[in-house]
Amino acid sequence: MVKNTRYCSSFVKKVVKKILLIRFSSIGDLVLTTPVIRVINQQLSGIEIHFLTKKQFTVILENNPYLTKIHSFDKNLQVVIPKLKQEKFDLIIDLHKNFRSYLVKRKLGVKSISFDKLNFEKWLRVHLKINRLPDKHLVDRYFDALKFLGLENDNLGLDYFEGEENIKIKNILPKTFQKAYVVFALAGTYFTKKIPLEKWAELARISPLPILLLGGAGEKELGEKLIGELFAQPIYNACDELNLNQSAALIRDAEIVITGDTGLMHIAAAYQKRTISIWGNTIPEFGMYPYMPQNIDNVSIIENKDLSCRPCSKLGYSKCPKGHFNCMMQLDVSNVFLRI
Repeated sequence: MVKNTRYCSSFVKKVVKKILLIRFSSIGDLVLTTPVIRVINQQLSGIEIHFLTKKQFTVILENNPYLTKIHSFDKNLQVVIPKLKQEKFDLIIDLHKNFRSYLVKRKLGVKSISFDKLNFEKWLRVHLKINRLPDKHLVDRYFDALKFLGLENDNLGLDYFEGEENIKIKNILPKTFQKAYVVFALAGTYFTKKIPLEKWAELARISPLPILLLGGAGEKELGEKLIGELFAQPIYNACDELNLNQSAALIRDAEIVITGDTGLMHIAAAYQKRTISIWGNTIPEFGMYPYMPQNIDNVSIIENKDLSCRPCSKLGYSKCPKGHFNCMMQLDVSNVFLRI
């Protein structure tokens, strides 16, 4: 790891022509790397920026104009190592920092920079409820590590580039949605981070705008159940009908986005949308809340701070460990639209 600031500044100017960034997954995590990509491109002239990720997530970066090349793998990381060696990178920026990223750095044998994942601090917060977490977003922690390169956060927030083919994606929606609509982002990796049907129904009944449901195949049935709970509200279930870039473009055109702690939340932040962010078993203090440094008033965070069992994990579970799911079920969402 590069540690000396003066040495590193000289190292970049004289030696670094090609950089490899590493982040394997997932949707939100890759979106959170985009300020780093942009700042490297704009503050270090003449640098090639390459990115290594899992094949399924390349869609997130495929339209990013600041990247030179994306390298990917399906399941076997070893397959991509020979191609990476041929690139002859001068520096690796490891934004994943796990065993597999360590293997890549070891195999390539070039200088590297990584960041502090605060795993011990997160463990203390989850298991002992001791809070030693810094009041700092993950993106800002990335830039703390990159000060060695002379890079400074431009505070322009996140990027998402959905592709020119999706410029008029709004036209696929019914006429009632053409003026304005609210997105309900039903998607989520873990059950304990997903907003339950009961809360979505409460939100839908008080929505002042037509409701667009976004998510994958796993959320299609939830969307249908939600429609069955309603009568008068215009609602369109687009779950499992769109690819990620199409969903992103519809978030871009939305008036408001309501979301749990998910990848779509970070995409909404990239578009600087008015966002209602609803938290279950995880907490914003982990540093991955909606990142809009110049539009912080666009974000309203709703969470239950009165539970002694929360946070119960830094990621999530397939069911509530306590069996009650009070972190979501006890939330008052009656004034959500007034807050935003």
